[in-house]
Amino acid sequence: MKKVALVMAFGLALAAGVGAQAPVDLKVGDTAPAFSLPGTDGKTHTLADYKGRFVVLAWYPKAFTGGCTAECKAFTSSGETIKSFNVAYFMASVDDADTNKKFAEQEQANFPMLSDPSKKVADAYGVLTPTPGVGFAKRWTFYIGPDGKILYIDKAVNTATAGADLAARLESLGARKK
Repeated sequence: MKKVALVMAFGLALAAGVGAQAPVDLKVGDTAPAFSLPGTDGKTHTLADYKGRFVVLAWYPKAFTGGCTAECKAFTSSGETIKSFNVAYFMASVDDADTNKKFAEQEQANFPMLSDPSKKVADAYGVLTPTPGVGFAKRWTFYIGPDGKILYIDKAVNTATAGADLAARLESLGARKK
């Protein structure tokens, strides 16, 4: 009986995440985790390739869902304003590359959407949901400076105004115009 109770307690502890690594908690001033992810434009985008420029990495939960569609449309409609800055900007999810490509085509995205189906980069950024077996990304946007340091993390993204908000944040952070 003691063995059964011990096994059950161990199983419950595992299910509750006891012994699991604490989630990453990135802060302003931290070095942004490196990434190398495939984009809907057919290129692999690596953070190091954008050294000297601002980078915006906007994580979203799931392609073809209401909030993610609204956010993509907001980025697309503000594309000219955003592109007036010296910035590389992306939306990223843990969806596979084919799903994100179809999503980008449907929404006529005028920027690359990145895929992280291994969830390793999402985990490094601390955006994976804590729900076991689900593993969607939280809707958080990271603003990374030309030196690779995190300048701002938006954890309360308004999907309807995300594009205009991104441009305003770049302005407030002192991003150079082209």
